[in-house]
Amino acid sequence: MYERLTKCPLCKSEQFINHLVVKDHAISKESFIICECQNCKVWFTNPRPTEENIATYYDNPSYISHQDKSKNITDLVYKAVRKYTLNQKLNWINARQSSKGRMLDYGCGVGLFVKACTNDGWEAYGMEPNEKAATFAIDNNGIDIIPDFKSLEKKKKFDVITLFHVLEHVHKLNKTIDILLNRLKKRGTLFIAVPNRDSLDASTFKENWAALDVPRHLYHFNPSSMEYLTDKHNCRIVDTIPMKFDSYYVSLLSHQYIGTKNKYIEAIKSGYNSNKQAKNNSNNYSSLLFVIKKK
Repeated sequence: MYERLTKCPLCKSEQFINHLVVKDHAISKESFIICECQNCKVWFTNPRPTEENIATYYDNPSYISHQDKSKNITDLVYKAVRKYTLNQKLNWINARQSSKGRMLDYGCGVGLFVKACTNDGWEAYGMEPNEKAATFAIDNNGIDIIPDFKSLEKKKKFDVITLFHVLEHVHKLNKTIDILLNRLKKRGTLFIAVPNRDSLDASTFKENWAALDVPRHLYHFNPSSMEYLTDKHNCRIVDTIPMKFDSYYVSLLSHQYIGTKNKYIEAIKSGYNSNKQAKNNSNNYSSLLFVIKKK
């Protein structure tokens, strides 16, 4: 059910140390170790559920990104922000493309972003390894789902490939990046959004930072480890976009995990302070969207 890594999943170094013990507050209530690679500085969950068994850690009504129902106020907040950020994501992509062509949203969940892109004039496709989410995307949002990498190889190349909070979930890290880059046009753009462990909210909540989200999050990036990843795959980061709403939602979940009274008010304070510090001197927002080009 679990696998223990003996090498860093990014750089294959054998030099890594145990860094944090983190509880899965969201679903299983189990605890997991996060290791830090001494070479590329990526953090990774280790041991971790195998690719065959990870689905059990998503199979819960509370995992909002794989369904479209609201169970509580926190879910309603998530959905309200998600509606706004769908347009924001679309604007980010359109601003960096001269024309609308073919796009792939890898890890598309229930397919809302693919649907938004299709409605905006893109020839848009999605890939989603979670069977329930993929079925929902097809049945309820009518999007084109590419079922697997073998099928992806048969498709024409894409102008844009997006991974919004997806890269931290994939077991085969380097292989996935290689396959996606192979399906990206020479002048195409890769958009990768990940939580940023160097943010103020991350350092504030430490092991209770909700964006660690073990064991679903297998990797925990910061700007330097993303630089390593892009360089390893012969790419370059051409822009870094702050995802400012994430600090509020992540802070809300984090305050919920530690039992804070008035968690909504405290989440607004924590999110605001995190964004303020990032804006003033570091650009270390809670989540960052990296705009990537092939070298």
